[in-house]
Amino acid sequence: MRILQWAAVREVAVPAAIVALDVVWVAASDAPSGRPMWPVGWMLTALSGAALVVRHRRPLFALAVAAGCAVVYYPGGYPDSPMGLALLVALAGVARRCRRPAAVVSVAAILVAFLAVSNFGDDRAARSRQPQSVFGLGVVLLAAVTLGEVTRNRQERLAAAERRASEAERSREDEARRRATEERLRIARDLHDVAAHQISLINVQANAALHRPDPDSAFAALEAIRDASKEALREMRTVLGVLRQVDQPGTEPSTPSLTRVADLVAYAHTAGLRVQLTGDPPGQLPPAVDLAGYRIVQESLTNALRHAQATQITVDLRRTGTGMEVEITDNGRGPVDASRIRSGNGIRGMTERAAAVGGRLTAVPDPGGGFRVHAWLPTGPARESRT
Repeated sequence: MRILQWAAVREVAVPAAIVALDVVWVAASDAPSGRPMWPVGWMLTALSGAALVVRHRRPLFALAVAAGCAVVYYPGGYPDSPMGLALLVALAGVARRCRRPAAVVSVAAILVAFLAVSNFGDDRAARSRQPQSVFGLGVVLLAAVTLGEVTRNRQERLAAAERRASEAERSREDEARRRATEERLRIARDLHDVAAHQISLINVQANAALHRPDPDSAFAALEAIRDASKEALREMRTVLGVLRQVDQPGTEPSTPSLTRVADLVAYAHTAGLRVQLTGDPPGQLPPAVDLAGYRIVQESLTNALRHAQATQITVDLRRTGTGMEVEITDNGRGPVDASRIRSGNGIRGMTERAAAVGGRLTAVPDPGGGFRVHAWLPTGPARESRT
């Protein structure tokens, strides 16, 4: 509100100051005049100042009125006054708000008008001085145009800088939101993988303990439940530690890695699955690729345990020239519903993990029975050479 009020005051203040300066100038002037100011001279002075009130909204109209008043006033023999300031302000406004040709054409029209009006006079001396007067007037008018151009260029640079700053701010905000979304998805995938795998093992062992009359077998199932729950809690602390953003001195939780696939195989054995680990040792891998491969194997074992009614699983790890191939096959006997498989979170999460590191994943029923998950994860030639 204050900015709008100041803008309104400024629109009126400049014309009022020019008119007041004209009045003071003429009143204080001692030079004799051949033509009195009242009433036409004062009317032209007031009209030229009043035209500047609309110079921001209608710059060409304001220039036309101010130029017409000046063309009539100065050749008309009225006392010298700074009324021409209104013409210069209006011309600078046209140069600032309109295109450059409009300002140049306006200058030419004003000079022609001055020449035409001056030729109607009877003062031969004034006619002899016309070339010098027109040249001086042209220089002054072009100076006003130049001032308007400079002001416009400065405003355009400031506006461009503000746009760039605004776009940069939006880009930073978009990038921050994108990273936050990616981090939430990553944490959601980790929580899903940890919870689904470990709780599935716990569920299988709990059912086994309930249906085994032998106390020793039930006790072994309870030990497996204890180990699985301990591992689940450890991985949950690792994931949630990212959210808390705190360091716990003295604790260095191991990061999930393909080098720990044997632990997943051991847990699967306790749930009654026969898991065969084949292929090459994973060796040293980029951390993101290593984590993605581990989670893919973990989720595949979980799906085989929960949905496929599988009894035997093969986990095959193969190093290639530029990547790591991870393949998990099972002999599941349960019905395979492709639409249900693709709508679940497990396979979608594995696919997202592979894509996040630049790899690819396919998860399809095996023609010979069961289910097959195959992932290719890039490692790069340089990383391959260190293994």
